[in-house]
Amino acid sequence: MSSKGTARAWLILLRAPSLGAAAIRAAVSRYGDATKALTAISHEANLSAECRQWLAAPDERRLDLDESWLAADGHHLLTFDDEDFPTLLHGIPNAPAALFVVGDPGTLWLPQIAVVGARKASAGGIANARAFAAAFAGAGLAVTSGLAEGIDGAAHTGALAAGGKTIAVLGTGIDIVYPQRHVALATHIAAEGALVSEFAPGTPGQPGFFPRRNRIISGLSLGTLVVEAGMKSGSLTTARYAADQGRDVFAIPGSIHNPFARGCHRLIRDGAKLVETALDVLEDLPALGGALADGLRARLAISDAHDRSLPHRSDRGNDPAKDPDYARLLDALDDAPAALDDLVDRCGMPVAVLSSMLLVLELDGAVAAENGRYSRTFA
Repeated sequence: MSSKGTARAWLILLRAPSLGAAAIRAAVSRYGDATKALTAISHEANLSAECRQWLAAPDERRLDLDESWLAADGHHLLTFDDEDFPTLLHGIPNAPAALFVVGDPGTLWLPQIAVVGARKASAGGIANARAFAAAFAGAGLAVTSGLAEGIDGAAHTGALAAGGKTIAVLGTGIDIVYPQRHVALATHIAAEGALVSEFAPGTPGQPGFFPRRNRIISGLSLGTLVVEAGMKSGSLTTARYAADQGRDVFAIPGSIHNPFARGCHRLIRDGAKLVETALDVLEDLPALGGALADGLRARLAISDAHDRSLPHRSDRGNDPAKDPDYARLLDALDDAPAALDDLVDRCGMPVAVLSSMLLVLELDGAVAAENGRYSRTFA
């Protein structure tokens, strides 16, 4: 956000009734920035009366509160025209115009796996969500979910317990935690990852907001794992968004007598990959890693030596060991496990880039990961 005036223009646009993310993105793209778009869009004929009234006389007190919220440490507004806006969200249908973030916005650039499922999950489902999330965190993935009760909360907890990063996408304003029993969990997530919402501070949850949240969960992620889901579960919506966005969908099967397995069985019948272990998921993820890496390189303005797509497991023509950046990373590793922060210091590369590279090396069998620490396999 380049200036206070630009931030206020964005806040006015984001709070305009019935304007919508697509219209905001189109206007800002057409006119060059939010301030110019705000001036131009106020004269457009197809606005609703409520929207036109807001643009003519916005609630200045509410906007002052929004700016006060943004001024607090760890509070951010990432707009789609900002270089820090996560690259994987740009290409999804009906992409958000902006994201409010509490925590580290750089976490949104880490390779992510969405783990979602039923709110009223079984004890076995809760255990599976924690175990899979912990395994993903140990492999260098951030775990993304929706902070709901049941599977979502278990996924966040599992990632945190493994010392990993986790991202919670909210269906309320960024300053409202729902359910309230997850306030402490949300605080922990913000400290170790990020809370994300496209809804401005103070916006109460509405039924239609949670499906909108789900497209962001899947859109940030390389793939979506559904742990348990009933036939009418919102997790199936997340899975549909993932499929529409060109992302992999995974589902854990269960007993035919478990009503929370039926949604997963339906997904498997419709083409989702049946998984029994975290490795079943990890083996299929690198295909989107190149797009994430390319976006990282553009954002971070890394040198020409970094301008190649990261090699991945399915690209047998590229050998990571022959890439100078991978060679530097491998030289920094030995048989004593090292934390990601230590590798950042040793290699001098950004954490998001290293995380992507470590995932590639682990899938190729060159690196082992356990509890967020990495070592050479020397196989």
